[in-house]
Amino acid sequence: MEKGDKRCAIIRATLELVAEHGFHGAPMAAVAERAGVAAGTIYRYFESKDVLIQEIYHFLEDRFFQGLMIGYPEGQPARERFLHIGKFLVHYCMENPLQARFLEQFHNSPYGIAHRRDKFYGTQDKDVIYELFADAVATGTVKQLPLTVLFSLTFSPLRDICRDHYLNFTMLDDDLIARCVEACWDAVRK
Repeated sequence: MEKGDKRCAIIRATLELVAEHGFHGAPMAAVAERAGVAAGTIYRYFESKDVLIQEIYHFLEDRFFQGLMIGYPEGQPARERFLHIGKFLVHYCMENPLQARFLEQFHNSPYGIAHRRDKFYGTQDKDVIYELFADAVATGTVKQLPLTVLFSLTFSPLRDICRDHYLNFTMLDDDLIARCVEACWDAVRK
């Protein structure tokens, strides 16, 4: 196995195990076994499990935002920007279920809690999603609620709808996705 292949195999194995069993169900020995490498090999590429998890998260987050920015209606009303973000989020989750499940595990873990705290209250750079809601609150376009609540009222239902799609409870198509995203916007608009 080539050097780059080993790193990719470690990342893929970690994604799979975390998506299937959560972070506690993905010990380094299991990652190594699934990746087909010796346990010590992981530490040639990643200093620790925490570093591995953080690197995967930041890689996925960067890819998500690169995709999100394609066709992003910058300068348009908040509703149009939200509809773009919501539809992209659902399509991303449908097309990348493994990555979406990893991100969900991350966001519901101490890793994600620290990340969100830094995003909302710390010095971490804000992203277009944060800026959309901060702008919408400032202009009175959405209800006067904390940003964390606005995120929960809009993106949590979309995440749940994607999960229901994976489980074959809901069959999503473009029309249903558009209606769901619109309903999430309706939940917070003034």
